[in-house]
Amino acid sequence: MTAAAPIIGNLFLSLAALAGLAILHGLLAARDPYEPLTRRFLFGIRVMMLLFAGRALIVLTGADVFRILVFLGAALVPLAVLLLAEGLLRRHAPAWAKTWVAGGTVVFVVLAFWYSGSIDPARLVALLVFQVAGFAIGGWMVLNRDRDSLSAAENRAVERLALSLLLLAPLAAADFLMVYLGLPVQVSPLGVLFLCWLAVSLARGQGSHRAALGGYLAIAAGATAAGVVVALMAGLERDGAIMVLAVILAAVLVAVLFIEARSLRAEDRSESLLRHMAESEAMAPLDFLRGLQGHPMVEGAALIGPDQLAELDGAVLTRVFAAAPVLRRADPPFAEGIEADHIAHLFDRFDATHILLAESRPMTLVALSMPAIAAAPRVELELRVVQRMARLLADAAEKGAET
Repeated sequence: MTAAAPIIGNLFLSLAALAGLAILHGLLAARDPYEPLTRRFLFGIRVMMLLFAGRALIVLTGADVFRILVFLGAALVPLAVLLLAEGLLRRHAPAWAKTWVAGGTVVFVVLAFWYSGSIDPARLVALLVFQVAGFAIGGWMVLNRDRDSLSAAENRAVERLALSLLLLAPLAAADFLMVYLGLPVQVSPLGVLFLCWLAVSLARGQGSHRAALGGYLAIAAGATAAGVVVALMAGLERDGAIMVLAVILAAVLVAVLFIEARSLRAEDRSESLLRHMAESEAMAPLDFLRGLQGHPMVEGAALIGPDQLAELDGAVLTRVFAAAPVLRRADPPFAEGIEADHIAHLFDRFDATHILLAESRPMTLVALSMPAIAAAPRVELELRVVQRMARLLADAAEKGAET
């Protein structure tokens, strides 16, 4: 291992943490940057970005003046934790906690501008105590919260914050003590990336802590296995193996965060059938279905009126659509008999993969062709919702005509 290896490793880990934080920042800012809780979360992200930007600039330039950014970021971390905890719990911290955090923040922000090392290690030790106390206050507020006053989603978000603090606090402490612990690189970026992972899993609506942790552990296990193999193949000693493991895990986490964030943004912009139904102003079933015909997911859907069904037995069709209001060519409700013949005739005549019942009197159907690869379970569910909404509109129109 060369003398430059730890320097390169620290630079990569700092840049990886910056990338993960930037991905999370962009995701939250795109959704609702002015929501009070989002503002607090974005403040915490910017504080950590300041810290890691300072670390990267020190390595890239060799200028000690950028230690100011590192100390400023570190001094603001307890304040960010306290503000986020208050926002998530929807209550103020005790006065003593606010006093401690506010006083410590002022002291260490002022000391951050003493960028030389003449007051270290006393400053480093005091800053470590301040940060650990800030994490402890946040954890204490989480443990003593009034669970009944929060919704299930809010309790889930609070618990994710606690999970991230469990890993972030010791890794942040390890950065201060890396010389005494014999660590070749600063490992807090891994804790920050874990925090980003938990936040993205919340944004995806992933309710189970076990599922979120399971996904993280699977990634960590894969990256660790790859790092061990590389270390063994290269014959690396302890320090080299630790650096390889940390770099591979950080790289994999950034890649996964990027993919997850892109997927979330695509979902937010997606033209789902549910969004069309929510935004549609049509009150008549046929108008609603005609508006749906131009939707990319069901483009080219054909409305089948009574004239086109005249050659078929209406009673048989009624039995067919009573059994399955949304017919699928791949899974017909009748495998034999006259019902099966009618179903086969419909699919062959209109070259469709799905046929929906829109109105019963007079019977009106919707035929559409959707490749098997595009017929995901969510799409199938949305088609059933479309059919149900069209029927409800038809029933409402029928009752209005009767009155």
